[in-house]
Amino acid sequence: MNTQTSVLLLIALAVPAYADDIAMDDQSQILTGAGEPASSRYFQPPHESELPDNAYGKLVQEGRAIFVDTKNRAPEYVGNGLACANCHLEQGRKANSAPLWAAYTMYPAYRKKNNKVNSYAERLQGCFQFSMNGKAPEADGPVIAALTAYSYWLATGAPTGQELPGRAYPEVPKPEGGYDLVKGEQVYAAQCAVCHGPNGEGQKSGDDYVFPPLWGADSFNWGAGMHRINTAAAFIKENMPLGKGGTLSDENAWHVAAFMNSHERPQDPRLIDGSVEKTRDKYHANDGVNLYGEIVNGTMLGKGL
Repeated sequence: MNTQTSVLLLIALAVPAYADDIAMDDQSQILTGAGEPASSRYFQPPHESELPDNAYGKLVQEGRAIFVDTKNRAPEYVGNGLACANCHLEQGRKANSAPLWAAYTMYPAYRKKNNKVNSYAERLQGCFQFSMNGKAPEADGPVIAALTAYSYWLATGAPTGQELPGRAYPEVPKPEGGYDLVKGEQVYAAQCAVCHGPNGEGQKSGDDYVFPPLWGADSFNWGAGMHRINTAAAFIKENMPLGKGGTLSDENAWHVAAFMNSHERPQDPRLIDGSVEKTRDKYHANDGVNLYGEIVNGTMLGKGL
């Protein structure tokens, strides 16, 4: 038996019995809970060389420019030092890092966050309001149009309304004994501080961040999805340290995510009557694992900066 035949046999043995009924390129049939799929099984967005040289292509290029340099390209809508590409890596292309090609095809969709069916434009507006700690661009304005065009182009050929593998950050199980802020601080010092600074302040080149701030006045606010410890742990496990994703244990990903999110950051813009307690009850009490409104080291978190 030659090498090629052996490889083909191993592939055949790895395919479930019901696979005869599934086209090999049917991404919707790949179960995210069935183990880590090979990179070839993820949807592949088009290459830049495939972008047409016309008005549409120029709008896509503008969308990408906004995505990777948000503060400078859309300054009136950004209130911190972050860019879209800080959380959606490889310019929104990377599987298991909330890629745009997997998000675009799933809208319109209901979102618990605002208790209504959202258009894709509304989803993008929420990113500016929370993750960028800014204000929402007009749904029919040039910023949303450009970002939508970029997302649409990345999703070229993707099935609509089907959950694609790699859409989200892969879930990381919570440690049996819970997270530990002391251990998280140790992991942060050893693995994260070299890029993000000893106090989570990030690193700048001139006026621009080359590594984003993780807490403090120039980071995401308490309404952003990344304030959830479970979400941050999933992102960190998959992607951090940069270039060495998957090297932290599940426990350490949780510990360092909790440490990161045990610091103060800008207020949730949905603040109710100036009350952290009311805001927690309405928006945070059932929103994953988070520390908004909780007492940490003798101080209530969520008062904002």
